[in-house]
Amino acid sequence: MYSGKDIAIVILNWNGKTLLEQFLPSILKYSEAAKIYVADNASTDNSVEFLKTSFPKVTIIQNSENSGYAKGYNDALKHVSEPLLCLLNSDIEVTEDWLSPIIDTFNSEAKPDILQPKILDYKDKSKFEYAGAAGGFIDKYGYPFCRGRIFNTIEDDKGQYNDVINIFWASGACFFIKNEVFKTLNGFDESYFAHMEEIDLCWRAFNKNYRTQYVGTSTVYHVGGATLSNTNPKKTYLNFRNSLVTLVKNTDKNVFAKAITRMLLDGLAGILFLFQLKPLHFIAILRAHGSFYLNLNKVLSERKKLPKRSNYYKSTSIVWSYFVMKDITF
Repeated sequence: MYSGKDIAIVILNWNGKTLLEQFLPSILKYSEAAKIYVADNASTDNSVEFLKTSFPKVTIIQNSENSGYAKGYNDALKHVSEPLLCLLNSDIEVTEDWLSPIIDTFNSEAKPDILQPKILDYKDKSKFEYAGAAGGFIDKYGYPFCRGRIFNTIEDDKGQYNDVINIFWASGACFFIKNEVFKTLNGFDESYFAHMEEIDLCWRAFNKNYRTQYVGTSTVYHVGGATLSNTNPKKTYLNFRNSLVTLVKNTDKNVFAKAITRMLLDGLAGILFLFQLKPLHFIAILRAHGSFYLNLNKVLSERKKLPKRSNYYKSTSIVWSYFVMKDITF
């Protein structure tokens, strides 16, 4: 049976001194039994010195470079031995007793391997937050969506998702995973750098029959976009590139037909960006596809090594459902 002392809360930091100063106090206050780490990705803003002075109870792991979310966590977690890992964004405010439902669910008969709490918007706590909301799913062509958030439509939290259910992917903003499972899956794919790596990890976990669940009785608040905002073309590039790689690596069959359909849908998204007078985002999609083509042999090589399972998707096409059929909520 797990308890609070079995949890390691690991916060990845890069030049986030202001965020640590704002959000670490709530984490320390409401996570007393857990061990708290900050994994620093070679910050240049005196984050490490600040932590040593202001939060001496926090264990600091110093990575040698800013290698992004994926490699940053892979490197840091080699130094963490607790059986349960909580990968927590530095812009998360936790709530009182937030860990108890998580521990109870890990100890339940369902025996989940990966968990996510309810994630609400720090700036408007009545709404779900874009990155994860009430648990993630995926469509046939690899487009992710959430209960509480489909594309840019975000629901109010009215208690409609105060449940515990199986989901397909958990948000990297607040991501619980058994340490042994993380190691068995060889951690995150470091080629992603950032964005979508948690969905890739959850898909690989699904294909190995591990279980991912959402725990709606635990709540955290996420600022979102603290590193890259949704309006940043680099985020568009990473999301489109990594999403396409994730589909080709992990889908069960008809991979080329799915990939071609996905590329056509991405092209429509690019045209939409042009109509919205966002040419840099259009260029970001072109660059994402260019990078995918250049690395296709490597992706296909990875695909051959990985097990596959069918029935991974919740919707045939969330793009069709949302933009054509106008189904804007889960």
